Amino acid sequence: MQLVSLAALFQVHLSFPADRASNFLIVYRWVHFLAGITWVGLLYFFNLVNVPLQKELDPAVKNKVFPALMARAMWWFRWSAVVTVLAGLAYWGKIVASDAANARALGEAVSSGTAIWTFFVFWTVAFIVYMGALMSPPAFLRQGPVLAAITIVVVGGAAYAYLAMNSNGWESNRLLCIGVGGGIGWFMMFNVWGVIWRVQKRMIQWTAAGTPMPEKAALMARQAYLASRTNFWLSFPMLFFMASASHYIIFGNPGTLR
Repeated sequence: MQLVSLAALFQVHLSFPADRASNFLIVYRWVHFLAGITWVGLLYFFNLVNVPLQKELDPAVKNKVFPALMARAMWWFRWSAVVTVLAGLAYWGKIVASDAANARALGEAVSSGTAIWTFFVFWTVAFIVYMGALMSPPAFLRQGPVLAAITIVVVGGAAYAYLAMNSNGWESNRLLCIGVGGGIGWFMMFNVWGVIWRVQKRMIQWTAAGTPMPEKAALMARQAYLASRTNFWLSFPMLFFMASASHYIIFGNPGTLR
């Protein structure tokens, strides 16, 4: 009798979903999480550890360490950003399609197209405006508080515009939260490739060559530093909205996947 009770205690019941959709969705989420941890982890390493450390290193040591460290770190950094965003978009696309299908099943005439195109247009425009300020000649735009204010306005404006265009009643909390959090991630990915990697690639080459830095290096380093700091601070609302998608109903309805 005791043996039977012990066997029942340690018995494990596994029941994996048999449908293809469920298995694809968990793969998308798993890849998204793995790549996202790599991306955000390196972002935090750069801002919290590497930047202060580089200021303390002797020039000779820095010239030896910097190219090898950053070449490896930036490879993982930029490609994990791409994988994170692409896997997230694949998963989010399924949510958009499911919400639209649920609404149609209730007799509503809805189209998922608006949720998609407004995502790409609004968040891409937000980055273009931000990058225009970061790269423009006036130096005052590259002061930390000024750029922070510009970033808040453009990111907040994109989020507001997206929610305003997609609050029709059929959109779920998951669709809208990821539409905002994922949009910030889209913005951050452009920052990685359009500013941070473009600058760091040149810095790595110049440092490895051992030649004096050109005059434009200081400006470029400032731009990369501000872009990295922007991504660091934007990661907080991004992660909040991503976590809220299924666990904290603040927009729309709870929604169900079909």
